Amino acid sequence: MCSQPPHSGYHWDGITPRFFEGWYFRVMIPPLADGFAFMYSIQDPRGGQVNSGGAVQILAIESHYLCRTFPDTDKFWASRQELAIIHWGKTNLKIRPRLLSPSDFFESIQEGYQATANQQQGRIYDPVTGGICQWDYRIETRYSWGDKKRPPQATAGILSYLPIFDPGWQILTAHGLATGMITYRGKNYQFENVPFYSEKNWGYSFPEKWFWINCNAFPENPDLTLTAVGSTRKVLNWTESVGIIGIHWQNRFYKFDIWNSQLTWTVQPWGYWEMRATNENYTIVLIGISDHPPDRVRVPTEKGLCFACQDTLKGKLSIKLADSRSKIIINASSRLAGLEIGGIWPSAWIKQ
Repeated sequence: MCSQPPHSGYHWDGITPRFFEGWYFRVMIPPLADGFAFMYSIQDPRGGQVNSGGAVQILAIESHYLCRTFPDTDKFWASRQELAIIHWGKTNLKIRPRLLSPSDFFESIQEGYQATANQQQGRIYDPVTGGICQWDYRIETRYSWGDKKRPPQATAGILSYLPIFDPGWQILTAHGLATGMITYRGKNYQFENVPFYSEKNWGYSFPEKWFWINCNAFPENPDLTLTAVGSTRKVLNWTESVGIIGIHWQNRFYKFDIWNSQLTWTVQPWGYWEMRATNENYTIVLIGISDHPPDRVRVPTEKGLCFACQDTLKGKLSIKLADSRSKIIINASSRLAGLEIGGIWPSAWIKQ
């Protein structure tokens, strides 16, 4: 089993009053042409602040959305050494939060979640239907981030270990396989070895502006996974625009970023994402399209958890990767891509 990626552990120093950390876990179910995204977050964990507390958001099948808040920060716990996070909402337990056995969790926790690199479990109440949403699945990691011949790498590079970037970002599982069950709106969705993806953010607040392209459910290329991002980022006292494209395929890793490639993009306020990158070895073109209205989700901001992000789990995506002699290496497409924009978008974002 490979080691966990850098930044898997919790980042709060136990002192800073303004801080957030958020985790994103997605399970795609190709036979249904749909999936579930689970978003956990904690904000101002010292407690006593206006925005102190945690939340669970679920972007569910057929664009359903569910959000539950857990205001008690004392019922949150996370490991600083590895991916292990817990937030208990309703429970009769009188102890400090800790990882429970899979069976004990559902016996003892009426609302809450626990998540590790290998297993996800949770249960929350749906006030719209009066029902319960419950999930329990295991994860096998195939790719974390970086060349498989080396230990997992920091997504934002070696400088991410220094407290100069805000927010921080790390891909935890670029591609994995999930097996288990999700119960939602009275239906049980059982699945085995379906595509799984996870990442996290941490810092003061989300960027002023960003877009995100991700897919690991290519019907003709089940080993292929791609993540691409463009974002503003605070670096000490100034703000910069950064971008990155990462592909894992057949045990190889292809990375394009602002330090090794020429990156350009054209992204509309909704519906169209185009990103291109060239370096001395490769050229890549990504085009994402969404015919669906966006699904709105909340993200941590300076004003708390707010609707500032538009998302879809069912975007169309095409990828073309060629070498320096124009030989096509990858030519793939999917209708199960994650496409997202966030922040302030008065017009198209064009970077040449």
